[in-house]
Amino acid sequence: MKPRPELQECENASESATTAPGKPFVSIVMPALNEERYIAEAVHSILPTSGDLPYELLIVDGGSTDRTREIVQGLAASNPRIRLLFNIKKYQAAAVNLAAREADPRSSFLVRADCHTRFPAGFVERCVGELTSRRVASVVVPMHTEGSTCLQRAIAQAQNSRMGNGGSAHRIPGRSGYVDHGHHAAFDRKIFLALGGYDERFTHNEDAEFDRRLIQAGKRIYLDSDAAVVYYPRANLQSLARQYFRHGAGRASTILKHRAVPRARQVLPVAALLACALSLALAFFNPWFLVVPVSYAICCLLWGAGMALLRRDVCLSLSGIAAIVMHMSWGSGFLSRLVSAGRS
Repeated sequence: MKPRPELQECENASESATTAPGKPFVSIVMPALNEERYIAEAVHSILPTSGDLPYELLIVDGGSTDRTREIVQGLAASNPRIRLLFNIKKYQAAAVNLAAREADPRSSFLVRADCHTRFPAGFVERCVGELTSRRVASVVVPMHTEGSTCLQRAIAQAQNSRMGNGGSAHRIPGRSGYVDHGHHAAFDRKIFLALGGYDERFTHNEDAEFDRRLIQAGKRIYLDSDAAVVYYPRANLQSLARQYFRHGAGRASTILKHRAVPRARQVLPVAALLACALSLALAFFNPWFLVVPVSYAICCLLWGAGMALLRRDVCLSLSGIAAIVMHMSWGSGFLSRLVSAGRS
């Protein structure tokens, strides 16, 4: 597909900037909302370690009511390259767009950093190196989930497995290459802005929606498997359910906007939800229909028990329950969005 003229101009400008003497200026963007538990570690791990890379860290707060802003102000006092911005729209898509616009005029690249994440040493330098050497518009990375509490470890196990992620490319370690989507890490700033940034109507799945437009514009996305980040999952099943409901709704919004065909891994949670719901309704007339939801639950619970035995961690027996919550919530969000779109 032939790139749009304005994107071709951006690409040429980016190439000339990166081949000029000196290091390119990088804007690190970190959306935040009530992240007092995680933000200090995220900031310390994302800061460039080479010492010769010019950068700024823009922490975009969506109205935190905990100590997040106080912590950021303390970090900024010792590092003037850290700036705190206010995101009146709260959501991550708006936060990244705001930072992309407000970034230092010298900035060539954007690195997206989420608070629930721990980054490997030299992460920013590596992302910039891949962007420049491969001349791509975006670099994405694998994401590995870790938990500290018993339930968090179980949720992490579910999210790291095919039972929970369906085999997404950025969830499978050791596979570098060009992809159509992944966990967002870095962008060419001019191309990001030329495409309009994230669609701010998306509270979730804004990354996958942006990647579709990026590919449609003839640009490339590179997955660097050696730059995996560690993600800290939700700490309880209620917040996990809310998160996955929004993920499912966001995915449905992307499919509707681009009139795309969902992939098998995106259809399976919806199919499981519909099969269980229909069977439970029919069980009022014939109890044998209970075989479907009971079989599904048993399969998930047995899988969790198997993970507990394999990893020698009794907490992982709860990963089957986490998987059920993820499937049902994702499917509910997906269907809810389809229904609301049909009514409008």
